[in-house]
Amino acid sequence: MKTIILEKPEVFARSETAEPEKPGPGQVLVQVGRVGICGTDLHAFSGRQPFFEYPRILGHELGVEVLEVGEGVENVAAGMRCAVEPYMNCGTCRPCLIGRGNCCESLQVLGVHTDGGMRERIVVPAHKLHVSAKLALEQLALVETLGIGAHAVQRADIKEGEKVLVVGVGPIGLGAVQFAQLAGAEVAVLDASEQRLDFCRSQFGLEHCVRAGDGALAAVGDIFNGLPAAVFDATGHLGAMEASFELVASAGRLVYIGFQREHVSFPNPEFHRREMTIMSSRNALGGDFSRIISWMEEGRIDTQPWITHRLAYGDIVETFASLQNPNAGVLKAVLEL
Repeated sequence: MKTIILEKPEVFARSETAEPEKPGPGQVLVQVGRVGICGTDLHAFSGRQPFFEYPRILGHELGVEVLEVGEGVENVAAGMRCAVEPYMNCGTCRPCLIGRGNCCESLQVLGVHTDGGMRERIVVPAHKLHVSAKLALEQLALVETLGIGAHAVQRADIKEGEKVLVVGVGPIGLGAVQFAQLAGAEVAVLDASEQRLDFCRSQFGLEHCVRAGDGALAAVGDIFNGLPAAVFDATGHLGAMEASFELVASAGRLVYIGFQREHVSFPNPEFHRREMTIMSSRNALGGDFSRIISWMEEGRIDTQPWITHRLAYGDIVETFASLQNPNAGVLKAVLEL
């Protein structure tokens, strides 16, 4: 079985490994067709990913086809195409019991805490598969990425007509943009990269695109005639995360989707004066996957602009590092197995 292993930072290896075991009760054997590559994978490659140990098989954004089902499985059958919900939660801790398995106390994410899908076949729990009869494997590999933004927007309880700013418009930030728009919000974006802002204008039709820098606060205020009710920070950059605090209106919400290792600080008197809400948003829920697949099937989410780079199994060892080059113009790269 073809497998790609990240042996240590910056060292990939292609290998032939043993076939996976037969699926047990409640499990499914799937053929992996497409694997989305995201910031988590790039951080692992550069040695900057928290909660990570080597060697590791990466891959948590998966478009798969069902090969064989185990005893008691009724929600999927051989031949079905699916997106994989890669968050393996315990089901018994407090977050799981209140429907928040995305932040399970012992969460194991495929490709991060445990081996993922950069291999031909993998066994997964049947209830982590989300079926589509219409979408291609390449589209299904995008569902997890989109789920991060969808969950953040739902968590912030965005209302129609609200003013929203998304800081950092990589794939996760653009997901937040799309779902904020679907919620009826007035959306602007802020990023340090003029190339990304141009992409937002040309591919996503965004009118209000602000370049990060000294004049950003004033520019955002001019766009909204005041500060936005909700700010989503998808940068994972300490300086940007702290600067985002200043961009939130009184009684507004600041949602950190991206994260990093350091402490994030903000002025407490200003936090108190504005009576701000600061929250994190982690991963997504099964319901997010189902909603996104339905919206993609209905054409409410356009997946065409997303995939900018495609990699083949035989090329990934030599080409993966190039995805980190800012001049490469990568929005979403997909591995074809």
